[in-house]
Amino acid sequence: MKFGGTSVGDVDRIRNVAAHVKREVDAGHQVAVVVSAMSGETNRLVGLTRDVARLHDAREYDVVVSAGEQISVGLLAMALQDIGVAARSWLGWQMSVKTSDVHGAARIEMIEPDAMEAQFSEGRVAVIAGFQGVSSANRITTLGRGGSDTSAVAIAAALKADRCDIYTDVDGVYTTDPRMVPAAKKMDRVSYEEMLEMASLGAKVLQTRSVELAMAHNVRLQVRSSFDAPDAPDASANGEAIVGTLICDEDEIMETEIVSGIAYARNEAKVTLREVADRPGIAASIFGPLAEAAVNVDMIVQNMSADGKTTDVTFTVSQDELERALAVLKGATADLTFADLQAAPDMAKISIVGVGMRSHAGVAQKMFQVLAEKGINIHVISTSEIKVSVLIDADYVELAVRALHAAYGLDDELAG
Repeated sequence: MKFGGTSVGDVDRIRNVAAHVKREVDAGHQVAVVVSAMSGETNRLVGLTRDVARLHDAREYDVVVSAGEQISVGLLAMALQDIGVAARSWLGWQMSVKTSDVHGAARIEMIEPDAMEAQFSEGRVAVIAGFQGVSSANRITTLGRGGSDTSAVAIAAALKADRCDIYTDVDGVYTTDPRMVPAAKKMDRVSYEEMLEMASLGAKVLQTRSVELAMAHNVRLQVRSSFDAPDAPDASANGEAIVGTLICDEDEIMETEIVSGIAYARNEAKVTLREVADRPGIAASIFGPLAEAAVNVDMIVQNMSADGKTTDVTFTVSQDELERALAVLKGATADLTFADLQAAPDMAKISIVGVGMRSHAGVAQKMFQVLAEKGINIHVISTSEIKVSVLIDADYVELAVRALHAAYGLDDELAG
């Protein structure tokens, strides 16, 4: 069971979490609980490090920002003990969550489950600090923002758990953002691949790394709300009703939808290089310097000129990285020549996702037709086996998402 910052945001919510854990213990399960820092606490600690020194030692940064989880695990263990549930708190280094040495963005390399299994054999719940581990140099490390999801999945994999429940402030995964489309439906089951695409394309329910890890180790994930009544029914693998949304292997889904969901991401920008010399290595000369400057490039389109001597290259970056990307390209003129460099901010990426797209033709054409009927211009198109993404002007995000959601039959007929 994993609980995020909003779930443990104050003492009353921590008691609510304890009641959820007690329900599973009373049902006869052995339980490991991973918790984040209390809502807002990590931001406060990060702010303190910056106030002390803008250029700080990353090892000491990890010591400071990992402190939030220490408070959460201690308080939750106390709350469990107070309602008669045997529990003990554990920090990442105590549970031997071994990571790389990249402080602030470490990756989990190995987890030794012996300490947790010893807790279970003694009838105790293991309450574990998420987001943290220990390096080969025996220093505290952190996994990067949102790392508690990754901690939970990795621990579930190490324990060979039946399921990993991610408790959050929403009651499952929806076909799109229900705040934008009130008719959005909660999905009972989603495949790992679909969830990975949706997470990477802007859906904020789960962190991308955690879904990748779950897929690699076949860890069944369930997303559910920590604000449900603590006596809400449990999910089951044997056909009973699912609480929230189950992320699982495609084989567990009886019949897949052609399109399962619509994802969107604002804050995109488009960059175009005009009349770039068409020669071997030109792509490397463009995207190599960008990679070295840690600029994340997303969609890429290359168009050949009529004479075959030059090409136009268009790609997208986060709007926050646009200025840096332009500076890198202007500084790379020794190896890169072009007639013009154009930038277009205020873009958005809209994506349709579904494993059913593999076996159905005309899915992309329908998307293009719907957008055309709404007068929405497409700037860039990118596809994979189970997704189609388009770049449009940010002003049209809501119109596009609502139109596509209805066009692919995703609207909940009972909504409104």
